[in-house]
Amino acid sequence: MDRAASLQHIVTFCGRRERGCPELFLDHNAPPERHVVIADDYGQHIQMSVAQLRDIVAAAKDGSLDALQEPARG
Repeated sequence: MDRAASLQHIVTFCGRRERGCPELFLDHNAPPERHVVIADDYGQHIQMSVAQLRDIVAAAKDGSLDALQEPARG
């Protein structure tokens, strides 16, 4: 089975149209530590475990990532 066939699309993140749309997939054929796949709009991807994704989601929910929305100072 090829990689594309093993990917289950979960969600497409489209914030600003001019920047493309990253996507979140589950790779059912990958080992557990690489089960989650995030593909960016440039064709690159990262893989992580479901536990790592849960940590990112928890950080977003508790406000730990809110500083990312602030303009860069400099």
